Amino acid sequence: MSSLVAYEDSESEDDDHDRTEEGFTASLQTGSFKQNQDVKMCHSPKLTPCPHSFTLDPDSSVLDYHENASERSISSLHPHSQPQSWDGKYCSDRTAPEQHFRDTAAPLSLPVTPRIISPMQTLPHMPQSFSDGLNSAKRHHTVQPGVRPYIPKRQRLGPSVEITDQKHPGVQAPGNQTRESQILSEVSPRVKPYLAHKAGAAGVPRRLLMRLGGHQGPVNTVQWCPVPQLSHLLLSASMDKTFKVWDGAESGRCLRVYTCHSGAVRDACWTPCGRRLLTGSFDNTAVITDVETGQQLVKLDNQFKVMCAVLHPSDPHVFLCGGYSSMVKAWDSRSCKVEKVYKAGVQQTLDILFLRGGVDFISSSDCVSRDSADRTLIAWDYQTTARLSNQIYQERFTCPSLALHPLEESFVAQTNGDYMAAFSSQRPFRMNKRRRFEGHKVEGYAVQCEFSLDGSILASGSSTGSAHFYDYHNAHMLHTLRAHSQPCLCVAQHPVLPATAATCDWAGEIKVWQ
Repeated sequence: MSSLVAYEDSESEDDDHDRTEEGFTASLQTGSFKQNQDVKMCHSPKLTPCPHSFTLDPDSSVLDYHENASERSISSLHPHSQPQSWDGKYCSDRTAPEQHFRDTAAPLSLPVTPRIISPMQTLPHMPQSFSDGLNSAKRHHTVQPGVRPYIPKRQRLGPSVEITDQKHPGVQAPGNQTRESQILSEVSPRVKPYLAHKAGAAGVPRRLLMRLGGHQGPVNTVQWCPVPQLSHLLLSASMDKTFKVWDGAESGRCLRVYTCHSGAVRDACWTPCGRRLLTGSFDNTAVITDVETGQQLVKLDNQFKVMCAVLHPSDPHVFLCGGYSSMVKAWDSRSCKVEKVYKAGVQQTLDILFLRGGVDFISSSDCVSRDSADRTLIAWDYQTTARLSNQIYQERFTCPSLALHPLEESFVAQTNGDYMAAFSSQRPFRMNKRRRFEGHKVEGYAVQCEFSLDGSILASGSSTGSAHFYDYHNAHMLHTLRAHSQPCLCVAQHPVLPATAATCDWAGEIKVWQ
């Protein structure tokens, strides 16, 4: 029976609420307020309606009704709270209801469970204190467990967080921007003072500046970035199937590791813009990689092991690949197609060198006849693919590397006869027999040679682990640097910093000298 009584009471409360809203609507339409016993100004039994009648003030009538509606909203949000009497005049003093709403709205700033409010309870003229309480309740509501909170779009599309892969330090984590991704936007403080001045005479390094270790196999080549502002970046290619970019001027830190190949990386070079790398590998591919992102832009299958990859000096989209094949292929990176093929009766191509302007190029092979080095060095016409000469070098030694003089019309060839020979870069490409650079050892290793930026110093590695520096004009040895305990394969002279060079060896070690 008790449940039946409760049900009847609930109906009476709903009827009273409906009649209250009807009375309010009628009072707004007639413009006057009449005493109605069914209209309850407050749920508290201690309060009685005002016995005085008065003319409707639109602001006051709306305010009084909203005060009651707000009170009902508060009671719905706080079912256990009891209405309080104001201990004073109810209708004659209009500041009392306002004080009441300030007092009752204050607890709403505490965390409460949010509840949907009907439109009648959120009228546009709701008192400011009560609306602030509702907003505070919405801001402080608790998130249910297992529900992911909403994140605004601006925060989702904002600057990404710098996160690195914890398992592999120094490698960029997928989908995140790291400090390594900004390697092309910074100028080394050590290089910056030399950018505003014209480069002076090249010097010879004397002491060790830093030691870079990280490759697990022999390092075939090292090369500084040709862009002066980025010349602190050092590229290395190794037989451990990786090539890396280092900060070789200041910190010696490995900035990025590239794992684009499944075989040993035999050759690598920078593009003229300094933003891409060209590499050739024993996995038969040549790859162009973005320095900043590490993404493969172009990957081409040569169908032979690549020993050398060289960019065309006039068109950076064209490059040549040679290796364990009787032909040299010219690729266009835009169409990913072979543009030209240069065929010669050789087993493999050791190195390729473009001459001034890119009209001709020289290829070095392992072909040596019994009485002369026929086809050891072959001169080619780039456009017609015709052989211009194959009798350039007459001695029975192979030439593992070639280097072009930066100013004069000449080039040098590293030979397995433990010396470097000088040649004219103009037809008929005669050898200068009076200029011979001796004192180092090759002994079958792919020892490279390189000129300084002004062409005054010629540097070469050695199978003994030393780095040798020669005066190009008189062929005298200037200095011998005891660099490594294993064969030194390459010596790269810095294009901006004076008397600075990088060396690498067969054990995988890289050193920077000054």
